[in-house]
Amino acid sequence: MRFINPKIDYAFKRIFGSDQSQEILISFLNAIIYNGESIIKSITIINPYTPGKIITLKETYLDIKAVLEDRSVVIIEMQIATTIAFDKRVAYNLSKTYANQLERGERYHLLNPVIAVTITDFVMFKDTEKVVTKFVFKEEDESFEYKSNLLRLIFVELPKFQKTLAELQTLIDKWIYFLKETSHLETIPEVLGEVPEIERALNIANQANFSLEELDEVDRRGMALQDERGRINAAKLEVLMRILNKQFGEISQEITRQFDYLSDTDFDDLAEAVLDFNNLDDLLSWLKERISFDD
Repeated sequence: MRFINPKIDYAFKRIFGSDQSQEILISFLNAIIYNGESIIKSITIINPYTPGKIITLKETYLDIKAVLEDRSVVIIEMQIATTIAFDKRVAYNLSKTYANQLERGERYHLLNPVIAVTITDFVMFKDTEKVVTKFVFKEEDESFEYKSNLLRLIFVELPKFQKTLAELQTLIDKWIYFLKETSHLETIPEVLGEVPEIERALNIANQANFSLEELDEVDRRGMALQDERGRINAAKLEVLMRILNKQFGEISQEITRQFDYLSDTDFDDLAEAVLDFNNLDDLLSWLKERISFDD
C-alpha cells in the first residue's frame, strides 16, 4: 500500500476539501482549533474539491474554506515552502475574508468570526518549541482578549513535531503525524486506524484510489514544489557563501558539499549562526551537529 503526500496542496484539498470529507475536516479542525474537543458538529465546505477535475499547476493557491455551524469561517492552507512576506499574506487573507463578508451598505453585526489555519512544512516561530500556536487580539499589558474575538490565526509547524507512532496519544498528535508521515507509510498503523476519520483520510490518500492522470498531477505539483524549495535554498546559500568567504576566505568544495544535506530549517538557522562563528572550525562543528550520515 502506497500513499500520496498530503502536504502537496492538490492531495491536501482532495483529502480534506471534498464534500465527502466533511467528517474528516471536522475531526481535524476539532483537533487543531479545540484541542480535540468535539466542539464542531457540522461544517459546509465553500469551495469543495470536485472529483474527476484535474487542478493544474496554474491553480497554485489551493486553500479550503468552510463555514461552521456557528457561521464562523475557517480558511485552511498547506504551505510547503516559505516565501517572501508569507506572514503578511496569511494576515491579509484573514482580514480580506473577514471584510468580504459584507456587501456595500450592510451592517457590521452581520460579520462572523474568521479563523485562518495554516500548516507549514517549515519553522515560522523560532522563539517557541510549540507545534501549534494560536494568535488572537489581546490587550498589550494585561493580555485580556479583545471584546469580540473575531479574528484568529492558528499555525501548525510540521518540522517541530518529532513524535514516533509509539508516542502518539492525542487526536492532535495523530492528525499532525498523518500530515507529516503519510507518504512514508506502507500500511495503516493501528494507532491511526483507531480514529475513523484518519482511517478514511488514509484510504483517500491510497494511491490505488487515484487515476493515472491524477497521480501524474500529484507528481508534477510535488516536483514543482521541490523546485521552488531548491530555488529558495540556492538563494540562501548564495548569501551565506558571500558571508563565509568574506569572513574566512574561500570555502573548500569539501565543506560546501555538506550544505547539500541541510534542510530548509537548517539553512535558516545557519543564517543566524554564521555571524557568531569565529573560524572555520565553528562552521564545521555546526555542520557536524546538523548532519548525520548513515554510512
